[in-house]
Amino acid sequence: MATKESTGMVEKRGRSLWLTHALMIFGVLIVFFPIWLAFVASTVTQQEITQPPMPLLPGGEFFANYSKALTSGVNVPVLTMLINSLIMAIGIAVGKIIISLLSAFAIVYFKFPGRTVFFWLIFITLMLPVEVRIVPTYEVIAGFGLLNTYSGLIFPLIASATATFLFRQFFMTIPDELTEAARLDGARPMRFFIDIVVPMSRTNIAALFVILFIYGWNQYLWPLLITTDPEMNTIVMGIKQMFPSGDDVADWPVIMATSILAMVPPVVIVVSMQKLFIRGLVDSEK
Repeated sequence: MATKESTGMVEKRGRSLWLTHALMIFGVLIVFFPIWLAFVASTVTQQEITQPPMPLLPGGEFFANYSKALTSGVNVPVLTMLINSLIMAIGIAVGKIIISLLSAFAIVYFKFPGRTVFFWLIFITLMLPVEVRIVPTYEVIAGFGLLNTYSGLIFPLIASATATFLFRQFFMTIPDELTEAARLDGARPMRFFIDIVVPMSRTNIAALFVILFIYGWNQYLWPLLITTDPEMNTIVMGIKQMFPSGDDVADWPVIMATSILAMVPPVVIVVSMQKLFIRGLVDSEK
């Protein structure tokens, strides 16, 4: 009797597992299908796209279309815009992590009057995104002469209350015995920070880097506001500028090739840091 019940449970578990995988595969196909269409459109001619039915298999114009996309654009080559976006995204991610690490370390490990008040003042800035403070921020950047510069693209976006909060919560889980041992060994605060706190935070740093890199890569409003020089355009701006206005005809293969190229760096970052990213989100013993 027990054997039959066990067999029935195994069969039910096998069916539920099969159903779960089928639903996951179906969901992946739904998400992937538009990306596949964009890739196919980037490998065919303009005529093949505009005349239905649209092909579902890649064409023979892959190298021609991607070469044209990388070396041309509306005002500047796509390769230049990709480099601008890469510098901006890395600068924002690294800047946010460094500032958040230092501010969280100061709040947790240094006793000074009003440190709780300062923490909540930092946390309240979550209600003031860049879109809300964009006019005074623009005035400050313009006053310092940072328009059309990488510094102007990066510095106004490197403060992060969310990252500070997450690092603070993690630092509070570090045992006090470890802090006391470092103090007895003569380690100064910054030595303790560099040799112990930062290595212990590596999975958190990796998880935040992935999220913050994508955040910086997808920025549109701020770069659009402070860059008037086409050489400083980002890839998100470039894609928007490629769409025709009025009676102009869009070069859809090049636009689709540019869109695919714009997805490559974030995908590479996510795939290369996947293990650390997942550990940083779910591992309780970091």
